[in-house]
Amino acid sequence: MCAKHQWPELPPYKTGLWGLCPRCGDGKIFDGFLTVKKSCPVCGLDLSFADPADGPAFFVMCFACIPSAAFAVWLEVKYSPDFWVHLVTSLPIILLTCIPPLRPLKGWLIASQYFNKAEEGRLVVEDKSPPAR
Repeated sequence: MCAKHQWPELPPYKTGLWGLCPRCGDGKIFDGFLTVKKSCPVCGLDLSFADPADGPAFFVMCFACIPSAAFAVWLEVKYSPDFWVHLVTSLPIILLTCIPPLRPLKGWLIASQYFNKAEEGRLVVEDKSPPAR
């Protein structure tokens, strides 16, 4: 295995959007649709740091779900179609705009965490003891 300084710096948009390892750019980081693997099968990077939490869902809701739902509301207000029209138009549009972006967004957020060395905040505790003489 190579030392850390020998890995190229890969931008998050090149690795994360494709679900590739943020360190080597070769291994896949997903095991299934949204489940993150324990480690990269190629370089062995421990992926336990990867915690995008609700980030992907938030971005999808803001940028995909709201316009899709607005389309469904517009369709209802403008034309008042039967329920089946919503089943064949609104439902597929909502599903197609909300589900596929989740994986690339999660990969991008994980790669961004690695690239920017993001980690949990830690409190800095000052030593209150008197200085030694």
